[in-house]
Amino acid sequence: MEDDYERVLLVKPECLVYRLPPRSSTNRGYRAADWGLDKPSWTGRLRITVKANKLEIKLEDKISGELFAKAPVDEYPGIAVESVSDSSRYFVIRISDESKRTAFIGVGFADRGDAFDFNVTLQDHFKRVKTEEVIEKTPDIQPNLNLGLKEGQTFTIKLGNTSKSKTQTKPKTNLGGGLLPPPPGDVKAHPKQDTSTEWGEFASASSSNSSSSSNWVQF
Repeated sequence: MEDDYERVLLVKPECLVYRLPPRSSTNRGYRAADWGLDKPSWTGRLRITVKANKLEIKLEDKISGELFAKAPVDEYPGIAVESVSDSSRYFVIRISDESKRTAFIGVGFADRGDAFDFNVTLQDHFKRVKTEEVIEKTPDIQPNLNLGLKEGQTFTIKLGNTSKSKTQTKPKTNLGGGLLPPPPGDVKAHPKQDTSTEWGEFASASSSNSSSSSNWVQF
């Protein structure tokens, strides 16, 4: 697994180590100016490594790689790594040996950028660790939805205005030309007759009857 391997988060080829003077009871914080910054006790390489989410600061010989001291860090900021009150390039770290004995030493960097990288690397690591812990403690409240279609399953999509256009009724044709239908009852409307034709027939019938009237017997 990935956690079984040691990962290197930061390497700085030059780190300055100082022996700390006794702290006075009135001194609330560390001051790098009290260390004799021009005379470091040791100079070597600094590496920050992580294995199984356990972070360590390792001080090693820059040529042979021999371990000079190591400082396990459980949280940051914290007692394992502390800033000083008078500079951003120096820190106090708590080192330990195989017998779990601990001591505090001062470390620093000649370049301010190296100190910035050291600080940010520690912050980013523990920020990521806290995020992972929150994710692990948060229950998965999202249901396991299977949104795929089963074999042979179909679905219908209803488009807008489609049903409306299909349900429109055909307008009725007004055969009456706007006239009302005839009233109910036995009264029937007589169609309009062609009076000119009937009058012609009546006239011819009258003329034929007039010729036969001479044959009538008069009393």
